[in-house]
Amino acid sequence: MKTALILFSDGSEELEAVTVVNILRRAGVTVTLAGASAGALRGSRGVLLTPDTTLEEALAISFDMVVLPGGQPGTNHLKADPRILNLVRQMSMQGKYVAAICAAPSVLAAAGLLDGKHASCYPGALDAFPKVLQQNGAVTEDGKLITSRGPGTAMDFALVLVERLVGRAKRVEVETGLQR
Repeated sequence: MKTALILFSDGSEELEAVTVVNILRRAGVTVTLAGASAGALRGSRGVLLTPDTTLEEALAISFDMVVLPGGQPGTNHLKADPRILNLVRQMSMQGKYVAAICAAPSVLAAAGLLDGKHASCYPGALDAFPKVLQQNGAVTEDGKLITSRGPGTAMDFALVLVERLVGRAKRVEVETGLQR
């Protein structure tokens, strides 16, 4: 069974996080929503989410994919956490999928993963990283780095994640069930 770790911090975009969790679970992926700190966390739009575990506990587990939702100030909290920067670097070095949406591709850029790579993001989120080859697509893939623009592309992003983890047939099955 494939596994995915979704990171969440105070101020993360809840629509992006919940969409990815929901779609991956529909596809049979074992998903862990990990909070950057213990307890319930308030998203960028005020929704209170209770993660499955803490980041500290999740770091002891191996995952096939890590996903970072955007939103502010959540992205800045993720970017400021050296555990998260180390985690995305380590997973990338291991050849695992590293995905980020909205402003969160800036976390990957801060970790040095996007230099010379193609990436989509929320407008302006990567402007401080001139080595990133910014794209305007809903979802951009460069090897096992997967990025997306924002809340409006969360469903497309999640379906691409399904396809990469468990295949095209499962994506079609999940997408059909969603009545898209």
